[in-house]
Amino acid sequence: MKKSQKLFGASLLALAISGCAVTSEPIERSVSEQRAKTDLQSMYKDQEPLRGPLTLHQAMARAVKYNLEGRLKIMEEALAKRQLDLASFDMLPRMALDAGYVGRNNVNASSSQSVRTGTQSLEPSTSQDRDRDVADLTMVWNVLDFGVSYISAKQQGDQRLIVQERRRKVINTIVQDVRSAYWRAMAAERLLKQIDSLMARVDTARRDSQSLSDQRIGDPVQALGYQRSLIEATRQLEEQRRALSLAKTELATLINLPLGTNLTLATDDGYQIPELKVAMAKLEQEALTSRPELREQDYQSRISAAETRKAMLRLLPGLEFSAGGHYDSNSFLVEQGWADYGVKVTWNLFNVISAPAAIDVAKAGEEVATARRQAMSIAVLAQLYVANANYQEALRQFKTNQQLSDIDGQIVGQLRNRHQAAGIGELELIQGELNNLQADLRRDLSYADLRNAYGQIFASAGLDPLPDQVQSTEVQSIATALANRESAWASGDISVPVVAHAAAR
Repeated sequence: MKKSQKLFGASLLALAISGCAVTSEPIERSVSEQRAKTDLQSMYKDQEPLRGPLTLHQAMARAVKYNLEGRLKIMEEALAKRQLDLASFDMLPRMALDAGYVGRNNVNASSSQSVRTGTQSLEPSTSQDRDRDVADLTMVWNVLDFGVSYISAKQQGDQRLIVQERRRKVINTIVQDVRSAYWRAMAAERLLKQIDSLMARVDTARRDSQSLSDQRIGDPVQALGYQRSLIEATRQLEEQRRALSLAKTELATLINLPLGTNLTLATDDGYQIPELKVAMAKLEQEALTSRPELREQDYQSRISAAETRKAMLRLLPGLEFSAGGHYDSNSFLVEQGWADYGVKVTWNLFNVISAPAAIDVAKAGEEVATARRQAMSIAVLAQLYVANANYQEALRQFKTNQQLSDIDGQIVGQLRNRHQAAGIGELELIQGELNNLQADLRRDLSYADLRNAYGQIFASAGLDPLPDQVQSTEVQSIATALANRESAWASGDISVPVVAHAAAR
């Protein structure tokens, strides 16, 4: 027996030493390459192809449907639903099934001894076979545990609703980001061709001037000054081009298009100025009612209140019902199969001692949730008024930049006429066109800011860009729903219920 014990101890020691020696192997490059290929295929899988120029609402629809961050929130919502389903099972009774084989190396024998005389009163005997088959099926249901599990399931249901509110916020953020990127990409599509054309003319004029300088024709200082002005014009054009060149890449990323896709935007109807036709008082009420952050705090308050009820419920004694079926192949038993049942009252007395502190903690959590919601309400109203102020300022800046663009356009027209009449040189015309191009850029970027600021007002009010029902999950159907919602907002109608959008799933 001692030898067996030593062998067993040596085996445990060897197992412990081998466990400490476990090391993690680095991932091979081939595995990473395969993972990269798989990710590239799955990121753009099952997407509707682009057909023709992309409109603003089509871009928003593609972002709502295909944006990876939005997909993540959908998965989190699905996970929360499964967690709710799992929490519902905690309300069921506990049921355990045991079955197996029991054996020993000798007989389970015993004798009896008299407590009065100390003599053996029964010769050694057994009432149990050395080898037996046993099985037990036991069910236990505690009323107190059921109540606690029911409240926990309700809390998990609120957690799922919180995930839905966070998804609403993500959709609103994605739509706003697409709106901003789309209008900047529109400015890039308008102006990049003009910038490239003007840069080509500047480069030609600079080469001509350099050629004249090499031939020593004209005043060298004047020629160098002329070339310097042209290089400065090139630098300004390059800065403008850099500000616009990434707009389409950002838009393609938001709508989850493969980078490098030839993206063409639909021609817009000019610089239509969006007007705010909803009273601020109505937007205030809508913001305090519909903002995802505030609705999330409402659910958090409900979860905290449920925690208080759970703490109070644990003060009560638990009523436990049990029933079970048993089997034992022991040949000495008169009845090898039997059932038992019982009712029992359980009460953890230490819960009575700790319950007041637990209740105080839960109530403090309720108070914190209420204070957090009130502080967030002030922040939400501030965001709404800031968004309105940004809209008014963006409107003024756009009107100013539009006037400057119109004036610079007229100046360029006059300069072209004089240049054709040989009244001015190429540099003056290029400088005039450069000024006009810069004015157009400021006008288009300020218009993008104006459209973004206008949309931000409704986002700050917690309005959903999608209605509760969409005819289908196709991109065009979602785009039409988005366009209809914006048309309703433009007319002053903001009466749309707060829901989770099944159409974008």
